[in-house]
Amino acid sequence: MSVPLSEVISALEEAYPPRLAHSWDSVGLVCGDPADSVDRVMIAVDATAAVVDEALAWGAQLLLVHHPLLLRGVDTVGAHTPKGALLHRLIRGGCALYTAHTNADSADPGVSDALAQALGLTVTGPLDQAASEPLDKWVVMVPSSDSASVRDALFAAGAGEIGDYSCCSWTVTGTGQFLPGDGATPTIGAVGRVEQVTEDRVEVVARRALRSRVLAALRAAHPYEEPAFDVVELADTGSALGIGRVGELPEPETLREFAARVRRALPETAWGVRAAGDPDTVVRTVAVCGGSGDSLLGAARARGVDVYVTADLRHHPADEHLRGGGPVLVDVAHWASEQPWCAQASGILDARFADVDGWSTVVSEVRTDPWTLGL
Repeated sequence: MSVPLSEVISALEEAYPPRLAHSWDSVGLVCGDPADSVDRVMIAVDATAAVVDEALAWGAQLLLVHHPLLLRGVDTVGAHTPKGALLHRLIRGGCALYTAHTNADSADPGVSDALAQALGLTVTGPLDQAASEPLDKWVVMVPSSDSASVRDALFAAGAGEIGDYSCCSWTVTGTGQFLPGDGATPTIGAVGRVEQVTEDRVEVVARRALRSRVLAALRAAHPYEEPAFDVVELADTGSALGIGRVGELPEPETLREFAARVRRALPETAWGVRAAGDPDTVVRTVAVCGGSGDSLLGAARARGVDVYVTADLRHHPADEHLRGGGPVLVDVAHWASEQPWCAQASGILDARFADVDGWSTVVSEVRTDPWTLGL
């Protein structure tokens, strides 16, 4: 028994929602038919020729990678081009290609959680916190006799969802008053006469993207010709999502000891592990960012951590950061910082499809770090 690729994609998009990807990124299904069956998935950081060879030799029907093969616009995927040749080989071999990039960076758990776990950290939150999902609060005045049906209509439109809970609302009873004018056709009362009605004030929250849908449901279900309601945009309260993670070591260590910890935890590369700052500096709180993270040097300083671990640090930003009083630094190879994510993704899929006969995931053994000598 196997599962449709579409179901595997649903599991991946639940874990790494595409909406979390940066606007410049390219994530999702690159090639493959969502209706095809899948029970063998290989996971890698990069879709290089060697990784494609490995995936096809193993019989993978899906190759899940972190880095996009087609990040920038192309006008051909002909087999005469390097990337086109890889896509042709995957398609001919019956292997789909799927990318989870900055959406996997921002997810909870995501790439930096895997890095933090490899280093033995207890994560306390994101380094660069993402905004909370934009929400509206709807306040609807409705005759008490109709409040249940109006609430149900709002819930059916997607309102009232808070985390893992649905059908959430708050209701209080009061007195509504109105004076129907000429041309009105009131459900209750008469033109020219002030009317007082026992009404419920019903409050629900809804994703802002659902605003038009919730409004249509409200108007369709409300008994009044002109329903009274408020829509309040809620403040951004932050979220558990975002790039990078902040965590703590079990016990304080010197930078020298911590750098050795990093080296033991991550796959060996020619790039190795480099540290910047006094080797005897004692560190306990740690910020990590899988991949290129020098854009978050300021965030690491603002969070007040003792050490920041990332990849691809450049001379001038690192020097200026240290001169400005920022935390000491540990720089690792880009590939090594993201490779722990492969096991995380494997675990997510295995947990979801554990009951599928013959289901198997494997992490690629190919080291796609481009550097081959470190002298």
